[in-house]
Amino acid sequence: MKPHSAMKQAQRSTTMRIALIAHDNKKLDMAMFVRDHIDIFRQHELVATSGTGKILQEKTGLTVERITHGPDGGDLIIGARVAMGQIDAVIFFRDPLTAQPHEPDVSALLRVCDVHNVPLATNLGTAEAIVDWLTDMTNKAKSTPQSQ
Repeated sequence: MKPHSAMKQAQRSTTMRIALIAHDNKKLDMAMFVRDHIDIFRQHELVATSGTGKILQEKTGLTVERITHGPDGGDLIIGARVAMGQIDAVIFFRDPLTAQPHEPDVSALLRVCDVHNVPLATNLGTAEAIVDWLTDMTNKAKSTPQSQ
C-alpha cells in the first residue's frame, strides 16, 4: 500500500494543504470548528469551495483559496487536486439528511480520497481526529532536523 501524500508532505515541510468543504446547513459548523482550532489551521494552506471559503474568511480572518461552488464543479476540482497529490487532507461537513443535486460529484470526491489514501473527515468526530493528526505531524516535522 502506498503512503498518502500527506505523509510525504509532512516529511518535507510543516505546511500541509487542507481542503475544507461544507454543505449549506453545515457551513457555520465548519466556521466554528475552524475557529476552535485556529492555531492549527493558520499553520497550513487552506482551500475551500466558494461558499464555504467565504464564510471561513468572514468568521475566522484566515486566508483561504476559494474555488468554484461545489455544485458547479468545486468538489470535482478538489478531487482532481487530491488525485494530483496537491491536497493532504479533506474535511467535508456533509449534510446526510438533505438530498444534494451534485451527489455524484460528492461520491467521486470521497472515492478519490480512498483511492489515494488521503485522510477524509465527513463529520465533527473525524474532523477532530484529523486536527489531532495535523497537530502531531506538525510537531514531528518541527522537532525533526531538516537535512541540508
